[in-house]
Amino acid sequence: MNILIKIVSWFFCLYLAYYGLIFFMQRHIMFPCIKISETSNISDDIPDLEKNWINAGREKIETWFIPPSSQHGQGPRPAIIFAHGNAETIDQWPEMLKKFTELGIGVLLVEYPGYGRSTGSPSQKSITKTFVAAYDVLIAREDVDPSKIILIGRSIGGGAACALATQRPSAMLILMSSFINTKTMASKYLVPGFFTLDPFDNISTVKSYSGTVLVVHGKNDEVIPYKHGIALFNTAKRGRILTYNCGHNDCPPDWNIFLKDIKPILQEAGIIN
Repeated sequence: MNILIKIVSWFFCLYLAYYGLIFFMQRHIMFPCIKISETSNISDDIPDLEKNWINAGREKIETWFIPPSSQHGQGPRPAIIFAHGNAETIDQWPEMLKKFTELGIGVLLVEYPGYGRSTGSPSQKSITKTFVAAYDVLIAREDVDPSKIILIGRSIGGGAACALATQRPSAMLILMSSFINTKTMASKYLVPGFFTLDPFDNISTVKSYSGTVLVVHGKNDEVIPYKHGIALFNTAKRGRILTYNCGHNDCPPDWNIFLKDIKPILQEAGIIN
């Protein structure tokens, strides 16, 4: 009996140690802070790309804006605010996201605090402050239509997009390979959800969101299970879903097909003609 008690006690102590380590390391796990010191040369490949720095509190945050294709004429146009995954930077995304400009939509890429060349430390609070500041700068542009702002978040970026959606108006919310909330994800690692420092409660935002919510998710997602995408879709008042046979980091598997799939949804939402 004493041996059994000792074994149980050891397992309990090991669990507490594991839980304590995860608790104190959770932001390092959630936000690995990919740093880049050198200047990006992306603009060499995308000549129209504008590199700008904004102030978010005390922090200096890098943003890139790709204007819509000139074939769509002058005047205010729709615009995307994009939030990337937790182990990425804005440097990885212009080549794919510029495809939206062919539909007459501008694209704003916003870096996270502490990522890339930006200062600060990432958290739900600092990321929300960053994206609100970026939003305010974006809608002040004469070539942007404030009534046609699309928020796109991939993976952890879904949390950033939903957090922004609670602070500023938008016409459409697109969640790519994202989650219900981080509390649910914490349980996957046997950690109680109530100790999550950055809850990113996406499903609550989706539930109250009045615009179109498009969920894009892979059936074989090994990081954030497909059931999270289904739950977000079922919760939305005006939900749409695009499902692909892919995993987490290859979703969507073909961006040309994705653009064809999303175009009628954007038209239905009144974003583009």
